[in-house]
Amino acid sequence: MNKKLAAALSGGAVLVLALTGCSDDKGDKVGDWAKTFCDQAKPQIQKRADAHQIIISTAADSKPAEIQAADSKAFQDIANADRALAKAVEAAGAPPVENGEKIQQDAIKELNATALAYEGLKKQVDALDPTNQQKFADGLQGVADGLTKIEKMDQNALSKLEDGELGQAMAKQPGCQKPTASVPPKTSASPNAGATSDSDSGSTSPTEKASATPTEKASATPTKKATATKSE
Repeated sequence: MNKKLAAALSGGAVLVLALTGCSDDKGDKVGDWAKTFCDQAKPQIQKRADAHQIIISTAADSKPAEIQAADSKAFQDIANADRALAKAVEAAGAPPVENGEKIQQDAIKELNATALAYEGLKKQVDALDPTNQQKFADGLQGVADGLTKIEKMDQNALSKLEDGELGQAMAKQPGCQKPTASVPPKTSASPNAGATSDSDSGSTSPTEKASATPTEKASATPTKKATATKSE
């Protein structure tokens, strides 16, 4: 079942990553804004990548209590990172582009809303009974369904920042680049779980995520964890 969560999470695991394009250097103001934001965002992007890896690394044959603890921690870490990203956008000020103030306020609002939604998922996971495997698997399915809805919110939270010259400037900043998860995969993970850990640990930009990974991974791994959990 945790593979279901990993598949749902993969689409929104890390924001502002692997941006492409070359800046035309029209002015330093946009570049300065991008550096200010990305320098503050870097540790939060890393935290999200690590939280994603925690879910992926929780093996299909893990005990319900282990799955519960791992997912609960991951959801809270992502919520904390989203709130910190919102503060980073606020601290950087309105980006010096057209409708910059609205773009800033929308990003702050959406990041905080996403953080609240992840905390809701954490509460759902914490409320599950790990001593009853059937009920636990059924409950975790509901969490996965909720995560699928939050995924779209996550993708949209900073997407407008990635448009045009602002996105091009952010693409040049190391702090907004694709991270490598610092949480090593567990050696006990099943072959299927391990097969996806390398690619999942580094998510792409919202545009790339929407066109590739969510559909592919959701179709490939939706029921493996549920089957493993119910059959133990």
